[in-house]
Formats: sequence, structure tokens, C-alpha cells
Amino acid sequence: MPFTTQRTVRFQHCDPAGIVFYPRYFEMLNSVVEDYFAESVGHDFNRLHVTSRTGVPTAHIETDFHAPSRLGETLAFELTIRDVGRTSLTLRTVAYCNGEPRLTCDSTLVFVDLDSGRPLPWPEAMRRHFAKDCQQGYPDE
Repeated sequence: MPFTTQRTVRFQHCDPAGIVFYPRYFEMLNSVVEDYFAESVGHDFNRLHVTSRTGVPTAHIETDFHAPSRLGETLAFELTIRDVGRTSLTLRTVAYCNGEPRLTCDSTLVFVDLDSGRPLPWPEAMRRHFAKDCQQGYPDE
């Protein structure tokens, strides 16, 4: 089952035409990942970055934009775990407005030691959580 959350398109997200300026989507996507780690995994980014000195930088991101989003609209984001590697996590995040797809984003995160910058194996508790959430294949395949 995907992790779901919502974002309201605010003035700060929009260009002068009143539609989301595409780099702002990446900020929203990152906030969805942060919410997933905090609310679903139980490891907020403060705990990951500050306390544990680990991080989850994005190593790969590929996004298709299907339709524009406008100021004041509410976007529903669905994050699905696609694959769990030894040090990586592959996600698919889809944003909808009233059921209409606005974007599809496939990304890969890598678990790293912040001091060395080197990849680390996922802690077993996190790996088990990801495996439970993992949906092999995409709904449209």
C-alpha cells in the first residue's frame, strides 16, 4: 500500500502564470520522502542526519510531467517502494489532483554515512519496514 500525503499548491510554488514552476515539484517530492521516513518508517530527518549522522541523498531521479498544477489546488502524493537494495531504495511517487495524474517520479535514494559520504547497508529494522512496504512492479505494468 502506498504512503499518501497532500500538498496545497502555494504562491511560492508558482511562476507568473500561476502554475507550478517545475523545480518546486522536486522540493515537494523531497518533503514527501521526509514525511514517509518520519511517519511511516519512524526515522525523521533530524534523527537520520543530526543524531545518526546518516543521510539519504537522491542518486537518480526521472520525472514525467503530465499536466500543469495551479495555485490553490491540492495535490495527493502516493509514494510506493519499488525495490530495496543493500544500500539503496527505489521509489515511485505519483502526484494527482482530483484523480488526474500531474507527475510521475522514479527515484533512487542511497543510505550514506554523512562524515565519509560512503554508502552504508540499511539498518535491519529499516530494511524490514521497506520490504513490508515494497510493491514489486508498477500498477500500470
